[in-house]
Amino acid sequence: MRRPAPLVLIAALLAVGLAPAAEGAMQASKHCAGMNKARVAGAAQQDAPACLTDLTTTGLVTTGHTDPSDWATLTSVKTARQPATPGFQVDGYFPDDSTLNGEKGKNHDSQFVMRFPDAWNGKLVITGAPGVRKQYSVDRAISDWAVAHGYAYAATDKGNSGNTFYTDGKAPGDAILEWHLRVTQLTVAMKKTVKQVYGRVPRRTYMTGISNGGYLTRWALEHHPDLYDGGVDWEGTLFTPQHNLLTYLPVALKHYPTYFATGSRADHDAMIAAGFARGSEPLWNYHYGVYWDLTQRLYREELDPSYDGGLSGGVPLCQAGTLPPGTCDADYVYAHRPKAVKDAIARVSLTGKIGKPMLTLHGTYDSLLPIKEDSDVYVPMIRKAGKGSMHRYYRIAGGNHVDQLADDFPATTRPILPCYYDALVALDAWVTKGAAPPPSGEVPRPVSGDLANTCDLPKAQAVSAPRPVNQSVNRPVARTSYRTPGAAAAAAAAAGSRTTGGLAATGLSGSVPVVGFGLLIGVVATWRVRSRRG
Repeated sequence: MRRPAPLVLIAALLAVGLAPAAEGAMQASKHCAGMNKARVAGAAQQDAPACLTDLTTTGLVTTGHTDPSDWATLTSVKTARQPATPGFQVDGYFPDDSTLNGEKGKNHDSQFVMRFPDAWNGKLVITGAPGVRKQYSVDRAISDWAVAHGYAYAATDKGNSGNTFYTDGKAPGDAILEWHLRVTQLTVAMKKTVKQVYGRVPRRTYMTGISNGGYLTRWALEHHPDLYDGGVDWEGTLFTPQHNLLTYLPVALKHYPTYFATGSRADHDAMIAAGFARGSEPLWNYHYGVYWDLTQRLYREELDPSYDGGLSGGVPLCQAGTLPPGTCDADYVYAHRPKAVKDAIARVSLTGKIGKPMLTLHGTYDSLLPIKEDSDVYVPMIRKAGKGSMHRYYRIAGGNHVDQLADDFPATTRPILPCYYDALVALDAWVTKGAAPPPSGEVPRPVSGDLANTCDLPKAQAVSAPRPVNQSVNRPVARTSYRTPGAAAAAAAAAGSRTTGGLAATGLSGSVPVVGFGLLIGVVATWRVRSRRG
């Protein structure tokens, strides 16, 4: 094995006893007091603690203690800044022999970041990176708010990252399984470090995250509720043998180009049937270029590497029916794949058996993880498991997978972040005071106001069944601004060129959208011969 068996190591981590202290007021201390006591248990490398005048991204960008490229696109440009928060930061990594994470020039996976505000509220927030980003990926969205409100904070890169994360392991599903190990490892180590720094363990520990970080929130509260007091799940990825992204992304790859080029009703209806929301059509062109293709290829490579034989990462933006069978992801049909593929997904599946309170938020216009195929499915799993009383579900009308699109499509979408902050406050009140959060329901999209910084969960409207918000927009967006770069780009894609962002080579021809990669999910996986996994 590339690393200790996850179940064995997790069991060893959980053997550490850490009893919480009683509830109390904010603990004020001298600037960076306790910094020299911080020793991260189990770390293979721990950088010297950095005493900083501001732990929010406003200060961290200046001092070089974050990576803005890692958190790009996740928030609206209109999101308000949090106040300067003094404290210290610890970076480092746990033992791991994979080297996909190049942050800080370390070329080492299982990197983490820990932040300790001077004015500590006695509580801790833990998270894992969304998509295949790294440990700084939610600094702007989550860390800024957490430290400014007195929380100690820790984040992990999940043990692998980037557009070849699927190479980290020997068997299908191994890379995702490592995420479980790393977030558990981080939680145990951070609790011990908090005790060293502040003299006591956290009174409350909350797990939270976006997308794959939301998946880890669900998983952590299902499997290790003893480590946490609750969690907020923001559009967590759903993996089960029956419901997963390999069932709907290939449909988008197959049908969207024709719908885009011709306005075909049949292709549009195929997209809707796959789970994409009516009313989200203006977002589809962006998602075709940035998310759908790359996400399908990377996660299919992780869970079903045998589909395309000797290729690694698939063929970027191939069109259905243009390549030999078992080559193009636009031709992929999950239902036709062998049982071994379902077994691989079963290894990383969720059950709904959460053991601590959790609040879930999901945008109705999420066009990467459609709400109908994700949270609308997961929530009944929670109820079926008999855990419905400790869960709330907020469908955010007009919310999309990344808040930046609220800036780009202001007439269609809204940021989810302010609703997420409200959910964190509601969770803490539920856990610490027994104050029930607002009932599950759909949070309406305001017609005016500061949508980037305000939300009103108490006015969530209870709904008897999930339903799309808008049934009226059915035409494709205009094609004038979205053209393929032509033969030169196609040749570059076939040659295996790589890009870190902007407009990527596609290899498509005709009237289909141009492609930009490198935002939430990663950069273009090259078309090359696969080496042996592990």
